[in-house]
Amino acid sequence: MSSWANLPGAQKWLITLSVMLVTIMQILDTSVTNVVLPHMQGSLSAGLEEVTWVLTSYLAANAIIIPATGWLAGYIGRRRFFLLCTTLFTVSSFLSGLAPNLTFLIIARIFQGIGGGPLIPLSQAILWEIFPLGQRGLAMAVWGIGIMMGPIFGPTLGGWIADNWSWRWIFYVNLPIGLLGFFMISTFLFDPEYLKKPGRIDALGLVLMVVGFGCLQLVLDRGEHEDWFDSGLIVALSVIAFAALVGFVIRELTAREPILDLGVFSDRNFATGSVFVMMVGLGLYSSMLLVALYTQKLLAYDAWNSGAVLGPGGVGNLISLIIAGRLVTRMDQRLLVALGCVINAVSLYMMSQLTLTVDYWALVWPRFLQGLGLGFIFVPLVTLTLATIDRQKLGNATAAFNVLRNLGGSVGVALATTFLTRRSQGHQSVLAAHVNVWDPATAARLKAWTAHFASRGADSFTAEKQATAMLYHDVVGQAQVLAYADDFWMLAVLFTVLPLVIPLMRRVRAQPVAAAADDSSGRVEPLPSAVE
Repeated sequence: MSSWANLPGAQKWLITLSVMLVTIMQILDTSVTNVVLPHMQGSLSAGLEEVTWVLTSYLAANAIIIPATGWLAGYIGRRRFFLLCTTLFTVSSFLSGLAPNLTFLIIARIFQGIGGGPLIPLSQAILWEIFPLGQRGLAMAVWGIGIMMGPIFGPTLGGWIADNWSWRWIFYVNLPIGLLGFFMISTFLFDPEYLKKPGRIDALGLVLMVVGFGCLQLVLDRGEHEDWFDSGLIVALSVIAFAALVGFVIRELTAREPILDLGVFSDRNFATGSVFVMMVGLGLYSSMLLVALYTQKLLAYDAWNSGAVLGPGGVGNLISLIIAGRLVTRMDQRLLVALGCVINAVSLYMMSQLTLTVDYWALVWPRFLQGLGLGFIFVPLVTLTLATIDRQKLGNATAAFNVLRNLGGSVGVALATTFLTRRSQGHQSVLAAHVNVWDPATAARLKAWTAHFASRGADSFTAEKQATAMLYHDVVGQAQVLAYADDFWMLAVLFTVLPLVIPLMRRVRAQPVAAAADDSSGRVEPLPSAVE
């Protein structure tokens, strides 16, 4: 079969299940790796700074390969490229589990990132093409429900596997999933006739892309650790990234057959939606990181319990994905996106009110609301962004869309951690300036702590010294709480302001299924009335 036209409904959903299964594997692996880093550190005799390259190498490989996804899918063939990525990710996962040392593991993770990066944009492009507009919301919701299994179960599953077996098994479990996914994709997926193979390789564009996105990812990942532009390495990487990316943009705008066709940004909905998803990625990834850090560093939660706090966000997302999938073709998608932004703003405001004495449910409810809001954002946002893109350019468009989403996430994490450190230092200075032994409340606390340590056998001098240390620890803790509150407040403001951009996008109207059938023009929705 060479056409999407008259494709049986059962095969559409089998294709959906096939691409979803492989994408789940990639998402699950990404979410569990963060949890097991301490176990890797001990097993491989590596320092904390060294072992973080297990994450950085994967992200850098993602940043390099995703912009080229559309071009590679056209050059190799989408089905063949999907199978190649699945094979590379699965084999690299197995090799990661076998890694005898850190260097071997990092190299395996680079190839794993190259194989895993294209899976999400490829899946989105395929689903967008095989379903008519009236069914895309449901299809994307079903796919999204599967994808959310990673964030829901990943952190807790990874912690359990590492504690009870070995961190190596988080990579080994990908082998049966990858084999099943490979079989299903090879059986049910095919390339439509309208996909055109590029005539030649744009070698210069490829080099500029690899250098530019790779260096940019390294700057964002290592910037905080290296104290940003006080580091000669960060300055050098920034200059190289800027020069390479500017050259890449110029090259792609002038090349006959660009690797990343920037012409898709001439579409108003796509350009606005892509910038919008970058801002959403900034808020989403940074807030998830902040919650994980808050629970583990300030509340002393272990990996399992920290994952139990993050998990309900995925449950909320599942609920909203189902609802949004049904509503996306029945009402103005822009209203759903605005609703999702408002819910996220409320959840982040609730997080800004957290204290050191909060219980589990005070953490869970904001995360649940955040997940609920995200489902109302992503399904209608994807619909608004991709509805007017030509089918031939969908692979390219979804690649660009995901590049900006990931870039927003990387920028958000970098900004959040930097802002957290700077605000914590600022609050600590202010609080310390107002703490003195002449203050009655401070004197009473010092006296109580001194008596406590003296009752445990410490002499008067040691007891007073330990009491002073406890006071300092209290000041540091309160300063960090205030810094987290500042971060969450800034993100709440971001989601409050984001709806102001929504009117720049035009509403998409669903056409009858018969009107959405394949046509010679290659447009996803050829009817002018599809948008307003």
